[in-house]
Amino acid sequence: MSKSILLIGSNGQVGKELQQILPSYGDIISVARPTVDLTQPDTLRSFIRSKQPEIIINAAAYTAVDKAESEPELATAINAIAPLIIAQESQKLGACLIHLSTDYVFDGNGCSPYQEIDATNPLSVYGKTKLAGEKAIQETYAHHLILRTAWVYGAFGKSNFVKTMLRLGAERQEIRVVADQIGSPTWAKDIAAVIAQMIPQLTPEINGIYHYTNSGVASWYDFAVAIFEEAQQLGFPLKVKRIVPITTAEYPTAARRPAYSVLACGKISAITATYPPHWRQGLRQMLTDFKIGH
Repeated sequence: MSKSILLIGSNGQVGKELQQILPSYGDIISVARPTVDLTQPDTLRSFIRSKQPEIIINAAAYTAVDKAESEPELATAINAIAPLIIAQESQKLGACLIHLSTDYVFDGNGCSPYQEIDATNPLSVYGKTKLAGEKAIQETYAHHLILRTAWVYGAFGKSNFVKTMLRLGAERQEIRVVADQIGSPTWAKDIAAVIAQMIPQLTPEINGIYHYTNSGVASWYDFAVAIFEEAQQLGFPLKVKRIVPITTAEYPTAARRPAYSVLACGKISAITATYPPHWRQGLRQMLTDFKIGH
């Protein structure tokens, strides 16, 4: 039986990948701004009620981490209040909500991969609003799957770390990159694939928080070095000669970021019976696809 799936945030990095992969799993209703404005609760409610989906995937978020420090109300509206409304409507419909969250709910003071049950302590407005969204969903008792992921990049979307590095690498000979923040770069297409894998398995027992990233760990510096190595092999136009590792203190930003935010993904791997691909594999494939598309 084909399911009716409402995809909110269809223009984002993960949303665009989901648009390509989901049609074989059900009847897709894809929506993004301006059709549905997540800062307008009443229009959001009435839209969901008019569509009556069996599954709702919320891939929309306010993700401008530094800008959120000066726009907390907007970040709260999109990351906390909108997920509450989506979950409330989901619960009334008896639908299942799949919601994307972030590693930034943790403070990064740990040194081993974070489990789903570990204590949260976000350092930034972005992290705090995403955590508020998680809690709001849980409190509605809607059937839900909150998928925390990290360091997301892809061929779609306005900007991400990979696209920024490619742009800077074409313009500059030297690039300075933070080397003391550790995480797992994760390809948007792999996130979309694991969401699709979960759809046929959405029994009431599959409920709560799950972690999913690509496997392996890296600093932003390691990630940048890998981007340029792979891009060079693929023939991207690059001027860059030196990548200089720097500390977080040498690159001040408005928002504080976790120093270590590697996520343990064993819980979801036990369900999908697959292990997440290594981040370098995802990077290589994304750059290959990106080159073909441009």
